[in-house]
Amino acid sequence: MEQILGPAVPSSRAVWRPLGIPHVAITGGPFARWQRINHEASIPLGLEQMERSGALPNLRRAGARAGEGDGPFQGYRFQDSDLYKQLEAVAWEHARAPETRYAEFIEQAAAVLARAQRPDGYLNSHYQVVKPDKIYAELEYSHELYCAGHLFQAAVAAARAGVGDSLLAVARRFADHLVEVFLTGGNDGIDGHAEVETALVELHRLTGERAYLELAGKLIDNRGKGLIADSGMGMLYAQDHLPVREADTPVGHAVRQLYLEAGIVDVYLETGDESLLECSVRRWEDMVATKTYITGGHGSRHDGEAFGERYELPPDRAYSESCAAIASIHWNWRLLLATGHGRYADLIERTLYNAFAASTSADGTRFFYVNPLQRRNDLVEDAYLGRRREWFACACCPPNIMRLVASLGGYLATETGTGLQLHQYVPGTLAGGGARLRVDTGYPWEGLIRVTVEEAPVGAWELALRIPSWSESTYVSGRLANPGGDGYFRIRRPWTNGDTVELQLDMTPRLMHPHHRIDAVRGSVALQRGPLVYCFEQADQPEGVEVDDLAIAPGAEPRAITKDDVAGVGRTVLIEIDAAAVEQPRDGLPYASKPLATSTRVTATAVPYFQWDNRDGGAMRVWMPLA
Repeated sequence: MEQILGPAVPSSRAVWRPLGIPHVAITGGPFARWQRINHEASIPLGLEQMERSGALPNLRRAGARAGEGDGPFQGYRFQDSDLYKQLEAVAWEHARAPETRYAEFIEQAAAVLARAQRPDGYLNSHYQVVKPDKIYAELEYSHELYCAGHLFQAAVAAARAGVGDSLLAVARRFADHLVEVFLTGGNDGIDGHAEVETALVELHRLTGERAYLELAGKLIDNRGKGLIADSGMGMLYAQDHLPVREADTPVGHAVRQLYLEAGIVDVYLETGDESLLECSVRRWEDMVATKTYITGGHGSRHDGEAFGERYELPPDRAYSESCAAIASIHWNWRLLLATGHGRYADLIERTLYNAFAASTSADGTRFFYVNPLQRRNDLVEDAYLGRRREWFACACCPPNIMRLVASLGGYLATETGTGLQLHQYVPGTLAGGGARLRVDTGYPWEGLIRVTVEEAPVGAWELALRIPSWSESTYVSGRLANPGGDGYFRIRRPWTNGDTVELQLDMTPRLMHPHHRIDAVRGSVALQRGPLVYCFEQADQPEGVEVDDLAIAPGAEPRAITKDDVAGVGRTVLIEIDAAAVEQPRDGLPYASKPLATSTRVTATAVPYFQWDNRDGGAMRVWMPLA
């Protein structure tokens, strides 16, 4: 069977088989724009930062026995992982748009890693340079296995892109070392930051080495047994409070929980252990119902970068880390492949177009670590909550963003022996299941998706189209269509070259109301159109009217306004809505025994959330109170 070139390639147990990145060409819409700026701006910036931030110099120092590198260690103990994510981004970009410079960077970095790697296979610049006597002695916060996981994923990407033999050799030596220490060597330690589990499974899928899968399973099974020492953040922080099969809700550090879940589903897909899939689905359902922002973001607490309690979703204090959005997409993609249920593709779409897309500036050179849903004019906290930044001391997010954008083609469609399934609607072409399709659409600005069969297989064949849960009335080729219980509308018949299907989604702007237990936004509404959540930025409001003084007028109907180009933002669709500009005296306490506010009718304007912070850096809010 052909080797699929993509980030997750499960066994035949998966309901659907992902299409390889070379079989998908994205030619228009926001996804194409993101990939273009990733290629032209983000990845070149990341490559520069690998030297400037210390990621490559640290590894040269670890290889000093080979005569290279001097000076102090730079950055955090997990600095190596920045390089590994950057390598993965470069590998997927090479698979998408091959360039000699990408292959050269991978080979040069692999050479540095090979010189730094110990004879026994261990590789971690911080512990080799700074704490050689503490190797595997501080797993609760060392990130040693976490870094290894990102190396394995980079090596898998490079190998699938056909450019990484030397990098794969480094990764396998390290993986074999981990097997010797943690699987057969009696060490029951677990990294406080999950990630290596999903990476080990993918390395198993590439190489066929069963021990990598067994080690991933052991690390998952050992959680909740108190084997992770307390880092000072508590047992929930590292998901060591309960065995994974017993936990009902996601807790602790959001990124760690979400990467762990991806690994849990991966192990299920290779072993068939239904208890793993069942517990992961159970936590997913609780998370979606009680711990997910309208943008698809996760993590409501700055303390511990953590999930909060159920319905604890404050907009201004949202952490919603960019890495959490990426980890959520990884988990949901694996759940989609494992179950074939469209609700996971729905959440991928919500996250991609909102929490994830907002992480990067329109020009691709600045990034958010934290993605709040409200920013006031007088924000005085650290810069992580302010405007996007070119880089961070803890730079986990930028290269993570780059690797996902480069591999977007691997998350759009799947195939079976009898057909193709479209999960995300993007202009371009795709091939699989014996067919070749062309997709023409102005999505997400427009709701019409036209699918043309350019090459048809012989005999009856099935095309499955996801019907987003937000589309209240959907038409397929002019007829009202309802999805099946899995969220897909299926057409099975013989096809001929040139056959066309038109999907028309309901793009009516609508007011979204929060669950009554979300105290922070009770009595407020948000705007959504298609998959896009909207926000009100100061730059778009009437002169003299502050965003925080606006309230939506009773019975107001949102109106979509198409804009071909907005300075600093690009193509967009704005939404206008009748609102009230509220004024209240500022004498004494901000409370009174009777209402003192007066209001003036105005028109408020909202922009897609993912396009915010590309202009004046002023106030912004997603949730707006009702007048």
